[in-house]
Amino acid sequence: MSSTTLLLARHGQTVWHAENRYAGVSDIALTDEGRAQAEALGRWAAAHPVDAIWTSTVSRAIATAAPACRALGLTSHPEPGLRECDFGVVEGRTLAEFAARHPRAAEAFRADPVAHPFPGAEDPKEAAERGVAALRRIARAHSGERVLVVAHNTLLRLALCELLSIPLGEYRRVLPRLRNAAITELRVTATGSAALLSLNVPCDLRLP
Repeated sequence: MSSTTLLLARHGQTVWHAENRYAGVSDIALTDEGRAQAEALGRWAAAHPVDAIWTSTVSRAIATAAPACRALGLTSHPEPGLRECDFGVVEGRTLAEFAARHPRAAEAFRADPVAHPFPGAEDPKEAAERGVAALRRIARAHSGERVLVVAHNTLLRLALCELLSIPLGEYRRVLPRLRNAAITELRVTATGSAALLSLNVPCDLRLP
């Protein structure tokens, strides 16, 4: 049975992420460190070539993939299904700031972020479904190939849990975070089943 290797990478650091603020659908630019992480990902791609590059439609993901595209002479493919979750009222805030004003809602979110998402946020179950559907579409389009996919922390964690049969409500505990521009290797078969081959592997050991 043919399979596709997906190399999943979270975008580089942004100002909001440096402060642990939820960016979600907000279009926030990379910091200098984030651009350095993107360049490191480009060097990794030059040493570990892929056949195609797909990204979220958000600029921070596209910018993170740009050095890899230059290194390999590829053009990235934007995929709307890879966009980050909408975090509702917490967009631009930290969890601590939200908890200071809404302690019970924050406590419920920490206990089960899928059963108790932030007010006005996208349903995490729906986000997981669209993320998985996007990854499976990409895998089908590149059967037998290696594909770099640059997307977002929460969307990728939800999709990984869905693909690997991990309860969605456990995503923050089982996968605390995906490091910026680190590589998570996933093998997806023609039937859409998945196997996790590696998680959160830094593409440049000199970077955090």
